[in-house]
Amino acid sequence: MNIKSLLLGSAAALIAVSGARAADAVTVAEPEPAEYVKICDVYGAGYFYIPGTETCLRIGGYVRYDIGLGDVGSFDGARSVDVLNGKDQGTWKKNARFTLKTWTGQETELGTLKTYTETRFNFGNGRGRSDGVTTQNPAHNSGVSLNFAWIQLGGLRVGKDESAFDTFIGYAGNVIQDTLVPYGDFDTNVVQYYFDAGNGFSAVVSLEEGSGDLASNGFYTGTIDSYVPHVVGGVKYTQGWGDIIGVVAYDSNYEEWAGKVRADFNVTSELSLFGMFGYGTDNHSLDVDFGRNFYKQWAGHWAFWAGGTYKFNEKTAFNLQVSGDQDKNYGVAANVAYTAVPGFTVTAEVDYDHFGHFDDGTAFGNWTGANKKNSVGGILRFQRDF
Repeated sequence: MNIKSLLLGSAAALIAVSGARAADAVTVAEPEPAEYVKICDVYGAGYFYIPGTETCLRIGGYVRYDIGLGDVGSFDGARSVDVLNGKDQGTWKKNARFTLKTWTGQETELGTLKTYTETRFNFGNGRGRSDGVTTQNPAHNSGVSLNFAWIQLGGLRVGKDESAFDTFIGYAGNVIQDTLVPYGDFDTNVVQYYFDAGNGFSAVVSLEEGSGDLASNGFYTGTIDSYVPHVVGGVKYTQGWGDIIGVVAYDSNYEEWAGKVRADFNVTSELSLFGMFGYGTDNHSLDVDFGRNFYKQWAGHWAFWAGGTYKFNEKTAFNLQVSGDQDKNYGVAANVAYTAVPGFTVTAEVDYDHFGHFDDGTAFGNWTGANKKNSVGGILRFQRDF
């Protein structure tokens, strides 16, 4: 066999083997076109269609870090015991929070179908006091709370919300500590109906369950104790200059009434002001030990809240709130909020409160925080919204 015959034979063998392998090769299917997420701009920025549905979804939330010091209100600087000598001493009140929010919207033959949820996860230290005795004050995972979970079809809303006594009329200013003089309780299950006439006039009726902790008399101070719900009603008139709002509430536990009226004014593009006045009965709920009207949380019959916001520029704003009630409890909260970059805001706040008496006339000091006649504190807050 010569060299030429050997080469031709080898080439033929290689072709035969290659053909056999080609016959056994796996055929790769053509990729199917991807179904990209489509933007839904019907309900505002950030919504997208859930693939395969007509429902629009938005996911958001924030990460927050609070540093508190002093002895004002629910964010008061904490107390602890020195581990070396047992001395009662002040320490920082810290709290880190992650909040997850979801919104959905869909158009139906019965109107817009919407949902909203908000869940908060916290890590922080407690106040370090038990029955007035200072204890250790460890930082720890301090709770998960479902703050909102409601469904709304047209004007009908059901689920977990905050009371319409507060949400419909609005919170008391853009300060962190807006409840130095409290203006109503918040967490509740609701059955509500909202009406919007489209000309600036709107209204709400809300049947509410309330909520609350176990009081010293063995009763839950806010949650309804029968089939009779708490009831809230409100009306609002809104125009370019601002709005006028009124709400009235009935506490079915204590058979007490409370109401608030409010006016907001857009003075200029930089300055906005508000004033709110509350009045309520307390025939059957006199002090914090024996229950307090779910809506009239302030002391005495009447209370007021006033303040405003001034925007120095697109990044910096100054916020102020002053408040007081009939029993000579007063509060002042002021802060500067600085938006360093879009979505990241740093707020520095200083708070002062003076405490007079409870509803029953007993001098007792600060029932929302430190047991002092005059208290000063502050909060530094870092918040990233997304």
